[in-house]
Amino acid sequence: MVIQQPSNQIKLTNVSLVRLKKGKKRFELACYKNKVLEWRSGIEKDLDNVLQIPSVFLNVSKGQTAPSAELAKAFGKDTSVDDIILEILRKGELQVGEKERTAQLERVHNEVVSIITSKLVDPRTKRVYTPGMIEKALDMLSSMAHQNQQQQQHTDKTSSNPSTAPGTPSTSEPGEGKPHRPAHLPTWTGVATTKSAKSQALDAMKALIAHQPIPVARARMRLRITCSTNVLKQSVKAPKAPASAEGGGGEGGGGGANLGEHKAPGTVKDKILSYVEQVESQDVVGSQWEVVGFVEPGAFKGLSDFVGGETKGQGRVEVLDMAVTHED
Repeated sequence: MVIQQPSNQIKLTNVSLVRLKKGKKRFELACYKNKVLEWRSGIEKDLDNVLQIPSVFLNVSKGQTAPSAELAKAFGKDTSVDDIILEILRKGELQVGEKERTAQLERVHNEVVSIITSKLVDPRTKRVYTPGMIEKALDMLSSMAHQNQQQQQHTDKTSSNPSTAPGTPSTSEPGEGKPHRPAHLPTWTGVATTKSAKSQALDAMKALIAHQPIPVARARMRLRITCSTNVLKQSVKAPKAPASAEGGGGEGGGGGANLGEHKAPGTVKDKILSYVEQVESQDVVGSQWEVVGFVEPGAFKGLSDFVGGETKGQGRVEVLDMAVTHED
């Protein structure tokens, strides 16, 4: 006996779903596992390698395809099926299984730890930490962040429902009674699959440096700075006085003028050397002055902008090593 299957029902297994809700309807695509992320990142270009079948579904698990009328109502009459598929792929929510999610989290976690290990060092020895030490430090930060969240929720709950003892009048004045909250420091709660590993590694490094669960510092950059000797002795322009300082001398008359005066920060050479933490070598070759040294990563942009702007094209900054570390 032949069992007749409904003509619009397609059975699919081992799929990753991409869902998009539009026009009060939920539309789904049946995709190959791991291919959607590759397509979104630009690695995979061929849609045939992404879609298991080039159709839009109302329910993939039931094999129910979306009628043309529903698609036209939600996406517009002039929108082709190919354009609808592209929109769902771009904007839809990717549904993955538990094993896939765990594997993806582990992959991102390992990548984040690898980036941090290459960028942070022990400030005393300048040596890198092992991945295990970095993972322990991140776990400490994550536990600390969750504890702080719980304490904050408890504080917010008690402050929103104050209980005063019977007969005890409230003596709080405006500005009183609310606990002073310290400035927010960077926090780390763990990796996520919705952000790139690089951006998460930067967030984690900020939190590690701010909280110091273990002594850490950014590994310094090794740079070569060259500049024409003609501009080295030129004075650096003093920064403009703030508007409030000008003419703000009050009764003293001369006070405003004193506030408006700013001592020049020295010559171009002095300013360049102020960015360099440690000079490795310094020499003059012909009409070019050259210095090789170590600079904090946070100072690199300021140094590069200064050399580019103040020397008017007669100086340049070269990166010799992005992160100088000492390994055992």
